Amino acid sequence: MFAIGSVVFAISLPNIYKSEALLAPAHTESSGGMGALAGQFGGLASLAGINLSGGGGIDKTTMAMEVMKSREFVGKFVQQHDLLVPLMAAKGWNVTRNELEIDADLYDANTSAWVREPNPPRGAAPSEQEAYKEFSDIFSVSQDKQTSLVKVSVEHYSPHVAKLWVEWLILAINEEMKRRDLEEAQRSIAYLERQIAQTRVAEMQAILYQLIEEQSKTMMFAEVRDEYAFKTVDPAIAPELKAKPGRALICVLGTMLGGMLSIMIVLIRYFTRKED
Repeated sequence: MFAIGSVVFAISLPNIYKSEALLAPAHTESSGGMGALAGQFGGLASLAGINLSGGGGIDKTTMAMEVMKSREFVGKFVQQHDLLVPLMAAKGWNVTRNELEIDADLYDANTSAWVREPNPPRGAAPSEQEAYKEFSDIFSVSQDKQTSLVKVSVEHYSPHVAKLWVEWLILAINEEMKRRDLEEAQRSIAYLERQIAQTRVAEMQAILYQLIEEQSKTMMFAEVRDEYAFKTVDPAIAPELKAKPGRALICVLGTMLGGMLSIMIVLIRYFTRKED
């Protein structure tokens, strides 16, 4: 019974496809310039209350990876590309028509409305927290410590959807990190210009002008490069083979579990009757 049940269960599971891309960190030159200025003029700048060292902190690659896994980034990504239905209501993929199969108990495609049973405090439509949890289960980003290469992957019922989402994720994180650095550089330039207007020390003004030059380089670098945080080494593809489930393993484990339970039941019944 367990063997037959495990076979039926394994066959009923839909295929899951995994698409992944290999990325290389795209380093900027601005941090090196700032470090050189800090070593050269740090003592003089400290007299004016300006910190050039920048302190510690994590590198840009680690920051970009953590941003990709953050609730804010995932929420914006799902909303921008309208992924709530394929993320939360899909139950399979029709290979012939190349279409996602939508669970009618969760979402009515005819009326474009969520029809699942509300479970307060959650309503019929999935919340942003639900979408984040579901997306985190199918999305992965990791870095090889030896090569520093980053792997981004997405699992989905459709191999084409998985490939598309990986491509969108790479574009989104590059745009997000570019936006953050541009805003930071603009704020820094505005601050430095205010400091120049307030100081009359020629050496101090020279430092501030060099800092503005470094921030201008950052802005120029961000404007001219599309692959700002990561460069694509191996792009995502639509996989032909499924990543899971492992149906053979499920059948073997189900049969073994049934065998062990059967032996336990037989032994228990044997010793129980013997005592009687």
